[in-house]
Formats: sequence, structure tokens, C-alpha cells
Amino acid sequence: MFRVLSDFIADITGGSRDTQAFEENDYRLAAAALLVHVMSIDGSVTQVEREIVQRILSERFQLSAADTEKLVELAIAKDAEAVDLYAFTSVLNRALDDEGRRRVVEMMFEVAYADGGLTEFEDNLVWRAAELLNVGSRDRVRIRREVREEAEGDIGPRSD
Repeated sequence: MFRVLSDFIADITGGSRDTQAFEENDYRLAAAALLVHVMSIDGSVTQVEREIVQRILSERFQLSAADTEKLVELAIAKDAEAVDLYAFTSVLNRALDDEGRRRVVEMMFEVAYADGGLTEFEDNLVWRAAELLNVGSRDRVRIRREVREEAEGDIGPRSD
């Protein structure tokens, strides 16, 4: 109710509301928090991983550099206070269709492969998130293979 009223006042006064504000139930914030969790699950965050997270969020959600940075900072804070993945996956389940949820799993694998390989912690995290997102094993394995092949094409062959 308050938001509708404030939007109305902004409209009639010629002001504009910040359309890039990331609210608690914003699916972009939920997706970003999952990516941040993947980035930090192995105990070290590299500059390459952070740049990959920023690139993915900027491209997928068509955000400016400033909005992307703001989203990443909010996601880091949300991830730090989260006790499980459900808070994020429940928002994504309500906001996204099947293809959108598969894209989130793809984004998670892209972050996981950013530092040159997939650790068992990263793989397990993506598996748990995929289950909560109702992305089946067959789709998850296919997405992991496609992302791995693309990552290997970018930096040459390696073993997992």
C-alpha cells in the first residue's frame, strides 16, 4: 500500500522511483546470493570469481556497473546472514519458470568453474540448490557438462 502511494506521489510530482532497488523478495537478489555462496564455499574468493559473478549478474539482469556492485554487496550481506538455501530458492521458485530456474543453476556452475575447476563443495552446493529449485538430476548433469565444456574451451583441457 505504501509503495503504491509513494509511486503515485513520485509520478505526479515528476520524480521517479528507483527501479533498481533490490528488495528482500527480489529474485535477482536471491540469485545473486546463491552465486555469492558458490563463490565463497571453497573458502577463498578470487578476483576472477568476483568479476565472473558481476559479469553474469550484469548480463543476465541488464544492470549498470553501479547497480551490479550494489546487488553483489547486498547478496554478500544476505548470504552471511542466511542459515540455509531455502530462503533464496523459495523466492526463485515463486518468481521463475522452469527455464529460469535452470538458468540459475547454469549461473551457479559458471561461477563454480570460474577458478579453473569444480570442487566437491561447489558441486554439492549446486546439487542441493538444484533440488530445491526443482531442477532434476538429468538437467543438472547436462548443465554441468555444458558449462564445463565451455569453460574448458575458454582455458584449454583440464581434469575435474
